Amino acid sequence: MDAETQEAFLAEPHVAVVASLRQDGRPYTVPVWFHWDGDDIWLTGTDSRVWCRQIRRDCRVSLCIEALAPVAGHIGIDGQAVVLDRADFDIWPMSRVLAEKYVGRNDPTRAEAVDAFVANMRTEPRLLVKVHPEVWRAIDMRVYRGKRADREFTG
Repeated sequence: MDAETQEAFLAEPHVAVVASLRQDGRPYTVPVWFHWDGDDIWLTGTDSRVWCRQIRRDCRVSLCIEALAPVAGHIGIDGQAVVLDRADFDIWPMSRVLAEKYVGRNDPTRAEAVDAFVANMRTEPRLLVKVHPEVWRAIDMRVYRGKRADREFTG
């Protein structure tokens, strides 16, 4: 996936799946909203969510973002996560960005719905998770033809 396609893909309101690690080392996956700011991936959660508690204990995570439209593609990210608590960090501006992306769908006529969603978020023990990508895997399925071994197997 070229850089321009990747940026456009990450701007779309696709659902990501975050994988955190259980105490016994097995992965735990859950769908999440995300925002890519050009340097880091931002996620929102709550103090009580299993994946948030797991990330506090072990900061290694993977994300999988997959979609069929407008571009059929996949982005996988491995990185280190940092949990940012309300007491130490103003989580609300980024929380609003996430609500605008998924609830507002970048449509100004949906501002009231975004406001209501953010107001509800403020009633919960919210936090932010910032993931710094270390490894990227990005595939544009419109041009991907598989590994040579895949082509030879199906050939």
